[in-house]
Amino acid sequence: MSNTKNVQNYGSKPLAIICALFFIFGFVTWANGTLIPFFKLSFGLSDLQAFFVTFASYMAYFFLALPSSWILRKVGFKNGIVLGLIVLGLGSLIFIPAAQTRTFGLFLTGIFVQGSALALLQTASNPYLTIIGPIESAAKRISMAGVCNKFAGMIVPLIMGSLFLKNASTVEKQIQASTGAAHEQLLNDVLGRVNMPYIVLAIVFCLFAAVIKFTDLPEVEVEEDIVDETEGVVVRHQSIFQFPHLFLGALCIFVYVGAEVMAGDIIGVYARELGIKPEISGKLTSLTLFSMLIGYVFGIIAIPKYISQQKALRICAVLGIIFTILSVAISSWFAVIFVALLGLANALMWPAIFPLGISHLGKFTKIGSAIMIMGIAGGALMPFIYAFLKDTIHLNFQIAYFTTVMPCYLYILFFAIKGHKAGLHIK
Repeated sequence: MSNTKNVQNYGSKPLAIICALFFIFGFVTWANGTLIPFFKLSFGLSDLQAFFVTFASYMAYFFLALPSSWILRKVGFKNGIVLGLIVLGLGSLIFIPAAQTRTFGLFLTGIFVQGSALALLQTASNPYLTIIGPIESAAKRISMAGVCNKFAGMIVPLIMGSLFLKNASTVEKQIQASTGAAHEQLLNDVLGRVNMPYIVLAIVFCLFAAVIKFTDLPEVEVEEDIVDETEGVVVRHQSIFQFPHLFLGALCIFVYVGAEVMAGDIIGVYARELGIKPEISGKLTSLTLFSMLIGYVFGIIAIPKYISQQKALRICAVLGIIFTILSVAISSWFAVIFVALLGLANALMWPAIFPLGISHLGKFTKIGSAIMIMGIAGGALMPFIYAFLKDTIHLNFQIAYFTTVMPCYLYILFFAIKGHKAGLHIK
């Protein structure tokens, strides 16, 4: 039985608004990916230093997800989304003084503020997607939002890359060759490229916040009680710790996001290790995202009409295991294709894991959602594990990748089969 009120009469407006939000999530997140080579160019950073761009963004979810839950309890889903968009705009504006002062730490602060806003928005929008319709079709709705998210990811390198990395090779040589005032002016000009894009983004975010504020977006409430599906008796829970499936789900999100980042962000590094030219390897993230789009479309069509979200998660976990093995078993450039195909395996994982993790939470849905969102921090830590195994332990790069990713898919398979039912009286 669902743990929400009758939610089938809300229409398409809430879904359309949340899908637009997921487009924003994707745009901001993948814009950070473009900032990595941009900051390397502007500040002369090492790979490890530049990687703190993604670290600052993903770790914000860990620290701000629970406070986001408290905010949502106070102001509700709709006002929480409005507040998150405003904070996202403020984070974008921090880029302006960061560029003027040429301070990498201030850029990281702006990225952390953006990540904090995304934590609030994700904590609000993911359970909202889950509870505006039947729980059985939640994965279908999240897949629709995922299409918007990954479409943003595919176009942002074209937009931001053309703005930030225009004539990057030439500019890099000029910076290295220049000294004194000419060197300072070059750096100011390069970092100044962020001003107009992020001012525009801040304006767009605030305008969208105003649209949502004055839109009749329903405030969906969850039930206070949860019904045992097997015995039909009302079970009153007094603590969030009475839901072990929630914490298993949060760990599942942690390893899933880590695996997704490994397939999306690390594929270029993987390809270069295989001898693929940089001008080709730098574009392979789009191949991973395209694979994910195919998976999302399948989810929209198939769930729950032809396949349950639990079964979809099991199939995706098995595909992840198979593709990971093949990416290591093949030593030629063809191995990178299986890394890209992990996007297909990953596509329906978030849409399935999230509703399974917060199902049957009743009045604990908001804080449960926050705990699930904290798992996004896996995207910050998993690449560091891979780098440690490869560069410090000196494992072969394919073995290091396998060692990092395979446990993720094995755990996801466990959650799909058994973990999502822990502590619940469901079949």
